[in-house]
Amino acid sequence: MTLLEVCIILVAGLWAGAINTIVGSGTLVTFPVLVSMGVPPVTATISNAMGLIAGNFTGAWGYRTELRGLGKTLWKLLPCSLVGGIIGAYLLLHLPESVFESISPVLIAVALLFVIFQPKLQAAVRKRQERSGTASRDDEHQPLTLYALVFFAGIYGGYFVAAQGVLLLGILGVFLMASLQGSNAIKTVLVAAVNLIAGISYLLFAFDRIDWWVVLLIAISSMIGSFAGAKIGRRLKPVALRTIIVILGLAAIIKMVFFD
Repeated sequence: MTLLEVCIILVAGLWAGAINTIVGSGTLVTFPVLVSMGVPPVTATISNAMGLIAGNFTGAWGYRTELRGLGKTLWKLLPCSLVGGIIGAYLLLHLPESVFESISPVLIAVALLFVIFQPKLQAAVRKRQERSGTASRDDEHQPLTLYALVFFAGIYGGYFVAAQGVLLLGILGVFLMASLQGSNAIKTVLVAAVNLIAGISYLLFAFDRIDWWVVLLIAISSMIGSFAGAKIGRRLKPVALRTIIVILGLAAIIKMVFFD
């Protein structure tokens, strides 16, 4: 690996760490960079996911204030993400990439619709709960749909990684009874959990496919980027955050459909 390639990977990891904390889809920065340098796609996916784990947890720590009042819900959602992540990692190691990539743009498009119409959809969910006598706030009873969708998002994240945050934030923004910033805080923790469990799976079953130099470079740079991203993301108004999500989500769809 040349000095120039090292610098490019560090910059990509820095940017990916910041994007992942604010909304997600940082992999859409690092993955193409790695592949363009000759790293095999599966090796790039695995090494990139492992490298971003450090940044994921740095970003989650940066959002610890927004997690207040959501602890019980987070602990209930974590098993859904973890089990989904294990299944997704298994699929990555045993199925052709084309199987899941073919439906990824559709999943991201659905996530963007969740994000765009989040205020109206969340209001409708809360009204329905009020009528049925199960209205809740933050750490109370969350809709069962939330847990099922977080589980499937975990499968997606364990397999494809890219834009996992966009998909999760779209789901949480609608079905989680909390603010958009609260949803973003939980998103950072769930993404970190999925990447961690996927990383453990790679260590156990795909050790020979890991490029440790890539892991190290992305881990260092994404930690710095995630720290900065948490500070920026916490100050964004819901409309601004929603706009960034939509822009990055559309970029993800265009990249997957027209440039893969």
